[in-house]
Amino acid sequence: MLLSRVAENLYWAARYLERAEDTARIVREHTNLIVDLPVSVPVTWQPLLAITGTVEEFDERERIVGEADIIHFLVAERDNTGSVVMCVEQARENLRTTREVIPRDAWQAVNDLHLYVASHHLEGVERRSRNRFLDRVIADSQRMVGILAGTMSRDEAYEMLRLGRHVERADMTTRVIDVRAGMLMGERPDGIEHHDDVQWASVLRSLSALHMFHRAVRAPVSAPDALGFLLLDPAFPRSVTHCLREIAACVRRLPQEPHILPSCDVALNRLGRLSVGQITGASLHQLADELQLYIAAIDTRISESWFHADAGGEP
Repeated sequence: MLLSRVAENLYWAARYLERAEDTARIVREHTNLIVDLPVSVPVTWQPLLAITGTVEEFDERERIVGEADIIHFLVAERDNTGSVVMCVEQARENLRTTREVIPRDAWQAVNDLHLYVASHHLEGVERRSRNRFLDRVIADSQRMVGILAGTMSRDEAYEMLRLGRHVERADMTTRVIDVRAGMLMGERPDGIEHHDDVQWASVLRSLSALHMFHRAVRAPVSAPDALGFLLLDPAFPRSVTHCLREIAACVRRLPQEPHILPSCDVALNRLGRLSVGQITGASLHQLADELQLYIAAIDTRISESWFHADAGGEP
């Protein structure tokens, strides 16, 4: 049995590492999108703040709402606990205190990533070096996942890492859908060519989903197909449905807390009733809000079940 402190540190280490990777991915893809689209297409940098839920925090600092300040805030800002540099630092600190339960190679991988990010994070702000920095963050995060999959015993510590990763991944997928897809489905100025095919492909790429989408759907990218894939596809690792099923699977392998599984079932049932062909911009936003509430409830119940246990410290 894991101590509740160890379980909590593993859970949050996985969440922070996944958050760093996901933030790096959406920043990289948004940069590529702005470079690829004509200047006549009204695309700005503010959606990155909306996706990460940091609009108010950014505004409080009275920064310029432009590329340099937004990217610095999301990638290199040490006062932003959700920036790439701080997520990696917090993941490393959580794993440092739990080194006895993770493979040595995994600790070395996250430590190497921390050292790289700490010394090169400003390269992620400059556009000419941004992709190289973000590619390294994504690759090292994936390397960490691979090491855990290939060398770690399938015990409670492993399940807690998987649990944190899938909660964070489900959260980010719903945020990308809410902001990026919601903008494409909402009202936009007439008389402007918006290049929707390019932008929908970018939504999928921001979740590393474009190639798997084409394999599964075998059709040009469209709004209903893209939303159906990201929300409902049970085989794609970043779809909301897949993440919720993995969360439920992790919970079943841990000391049972029955009130967590119904929360997953409620969210999955909501998705099961979804007709993607009838989704509008307003209904998509409402759906994303509902899913965010379900995921937040799952996170709260995970914390109540295993991290805030009674005396004895074991979940």
